[in-house]
Amino acid sequence: MTIGLVVSDTSPIRVLHHLSQLQLLAEFFDEVLIPPAVARELEARSRFASISVAEVPKCRIEMPKDVAAIKQLEAELQRGEAEAIVLAREHDAALLIDERAGRLIARRLGISHTGVLGLLVRAKQKGLISDVLPLVLRARDEVNFFVSDAVVDQVRRLADE
Repeated sequence: MTIGLVVSDTSPIRVLHHLSQLQLLAEFFDEVLIPPAVARELEARSRFASISVAEVPKCRIEMPKDVAAIKQLEAELQRGEAEAIVLAREHDAALLIDERAGRLIARRLGISHTGVLGLLVRAKQKGLISDVLPLVLRARDEVNFFVSDAVVDQVRRLADE
């Protein structure tokens, strides 16, 4: 079963791309919106491979309308996270975000959210992938995706691994 619309921050797409699991977005969502700042972060050459937005299944770029809200959130977050949160709120959509500060603000604003680890656990439960833990460890070791030991244990339990 797919969820209609999700707004994504940069990190989940980067991790899924690195793990060759971008197709999971199409499995779970009818449409993936990203704000312009996230598109720029994905396409920028940095320590990570550049990702063309065209590679992201069902993805569309849209600018949030509430510029004042973005500016306000930028006091606590980076531009991409701020735009993603505002765009999710404007569409009453779920948010795909991994950074702790962004998740806390999404929760405070009543925005439904999950991260890449939650998506991987759901993918295993749906039979789309066979194991979650090796992917989590690769993300941690290969792209410096922060995952505490407690979260690794929680993922292991949820994925029944």
